[in-house]
Amino acid sequence: MVVTIARQFGSAGRKIGYELAERLGIAYYDKNLLTLVAQESGLDPEVVEGIDEKATNSLLYSLSIGAAATIETAFRIEPHIPMNDRLFLAQHDVIRRIADEPCVIVGRCADYILRERKDCLRVFIYADIEKRIGYAVREYDVNPKKAHSVVIKTDKTRSNYYNYYSTGKWGEPENYDLCINSGSLGIQGSVDLIEFALRSRGLV
Repeated sequence: MVVTIARQFGSAGRKIGYELAERLGIAYYDKNLLTLVAQESGLDPEVVEGIDEKATNSLLYSLSIGAAATIETAFRIEPHIPMNDRLFLAQHDVIRRIADEPCVIVGRCADYILRERKDCLRVFIYADIEKRIGYAVREYDVNPKKAHSVVIKTDKTRSNYYNYYSTGKWGEPENYDLCINSGSLGIQGSVDLIEFALRSRGLV
């Protein structure tokens, strides 16, 4: 059983994922996924951190359904593949491996990478812009005067990343099994709903 969580910035998606993993007693992967990727790929940890969830500016590769194996092969023989693409391919391998055990994975196209798995619940977390701005200021210490632009810019970065490396569109309901308005339900209410969905599908 795996839960993937895509999220708008400031929607508390990370916190919801963490609380869900704690409740179910399963592994939680977010920033710690980058450590695994760096260790297993040999990529510089600081470089990995800097380009996390950012699409390459190169159009060298265009991913499509079933293209992962082709891209992976190209990665192994092409030393000049853009660093962002190298990171995505490394994350692709790590995500597929860690998904062998029950876990929650936040972001990084995990829902797309694991799209063929029947035991994967794909969740998208969203909220009203004003609530997301308030959360960003409180939880991430974002400057109140810049919070609106930071929220919008971060969402755009995540959207570009997802849209580039998948065949879907970030935030489109048809790409997920469950879309939750965390601004309405709150963190615990969102966790409750995800757990209910898991139990309804017989995954826990």
